[in-house]
Amino acid sequence: MRYNRSGFTFIELIFVIVIMGFLAKYGSEFLAQAYQSFISSKINHSLQSKSEMAVELISKRLESRIKDSVIAREGEVTTYDAIGNIDPNKSYKVLEWISYNDEGFRGDTKPFWSGVIDLDDSNSSELVSYATETNTTSQLIDVLSYGYSDINDSAIYFIGTNTNIDGYGWDGNALVDQNTSTIHPIKADTTDITKFIPRKGGTQDTNSFKDVRVTEYYKLSWTANAVVIEDYNDTTHIGDLYFYYDYQPWDGEKFYDTGKNIQKVLLMKNVSTFRFLGVGSMMKIQVCAKDNLLSEETYSLCKEKTIY
Repeated sequence: MRYNRSGFTFIELIFVIVIMGFLAKYGSEFLAQAYQSFISSKINHSLQSKSEMAVELISKRLESRIKDSVIAREGEVTTYDAIGNIDPNKSYKVLEWISYNDEGFRGDTKPFWSGVIDLDDSNSSELVSYATETNTTSQLIDVLSYGYSDINDSAIYFIGTNTNIDGYGWDGNALVDQNTSTIHPIKADTTDITKFIPRKGGTQDTNSFKDVRVTEYYKLSWTANAVVIEDYNDTTHIGDLYFYYDYQPWDGEKFYDTGKNIQKVLLMKNVSTFRFLGVGSMMKIQVCAKDNLLSEETYSLCKEKTIY
């Protein structure tokens, strides 16, 4: 008689146990490596995307900078260095500049301010800029500043004049002498939308363009900009990157002034490095971000861009 057996023999059981041991050992390692690779790829993509977005936003705002106005600070202090004279031994946390009103210069169908002064029709008490609409420009500034600024908070910069970095108001003091200023506080004429009237920084008092070197071409500005790395942790070596706007240095305002309607926007969290360099009219910026999830060793990724 022949009997049918069911189940495993002892040898077969040993083979099954050995195979399961191999699968348990190397299969789990394979799954762990696949999972870590997925996490690494996701973090890398996230850091790249956020770093690139921050660098692009900063570079776009820097494109409309008044090139001679760019400065660097070590923090919320009144001392500063021109971008062309930065000290490699200092730890700068602030990049700051005056931007011209690019939105108004592009307008919708035509510029809201022409950028040209008629020198023949201008005098020490008013500057004539034909094809300029100070009322429309004022409305645009009002929208961009959420109702906190207008044309009467603005200033103009004459292209081709000698630049004094101290003449922008970076020291926190309002400009009161048009003759020694690099940028010139103005207000609009209430009856003629093509005219700018000089004023003292920080007030609406009438001043004069007498003895001021006025050139034919100008830039109109209503705000300074600052990119600042804040809440920096000396242990993790990371902080948060912020963008400031809607403040007027020529009126004595600083980006860190409290009790004012200065706008502040978070650009990126977990930033390890924010560096910048200026050579002539060219600038280079670099933003590096970290992530500590991969291992005990921190993972960092950098993005940089050159702006002309």
